Amino acid sequence: MKVYSTEFPGLFILEPQIFQDKRGFFVETYNAKVFAKLGLNYIFVQDNHAFSKIKGVLRGLHYQIPPMAQAKLVRVARGRVFDVVLDLRKGSPTFGKTFSIELSAEEGKQLLIPRGFAHGYLVLEDNTDFIYKVDNFYSKEHERGLYYDDPQLNINWPMKDVILSEKDKKQPFFNDLEIVFDF
Repeated sequence: MKVYSTEFPGLFILEPQIFQDKRGFFVETYNAKVFAKLGLNYIFVQDNHAFSKIKGVLRGLHYQIPPMAQAKLVRVARGRVFDVVLDLRKGSPTFGKTFSIELSAEEGKQLLIPRGFAHGYLVLEDNTDFIYKVDNFYSKEHERGLYYDDPQLNINWPMKDVILSEKDKKQPFFNDLEIVFDF
């Protein structure tokens, strides 16, 4: 597995090796020993799978606050997404900045997102399967969100006509957040 650093401390792009032949492919998407060798000491406790039937679905920007904050290892098993994270760690050199990447089943890249980031993605193809591991359990009480199209964030979403949940339509803006993460 290849690991690429980003300008965001703790945020990594992972590229697993894909073995393909005429039958299809095999890929090891996670191995605790490999992660430990790379210094990525996460213990994932929950796997999540989101299916989006049509392109244009936007999920996010979501996060959980301490003590239930979550690191995530995200990937696409089928289809393509435009994936976005926002650094919410006070004191981080990238605090308040966003990072985006296209993730696809075809390329197999993954994004390892540390605690203290809001996360969201826009589905770019019909019938997309988005899969992610988290290192802490889901807690409705600690769940938070941020409005995806906050002008202050200046996210260049590749589609303007998006499909949102009722919850995501009502999320607060960045300036209205109580910042609870320290770098």
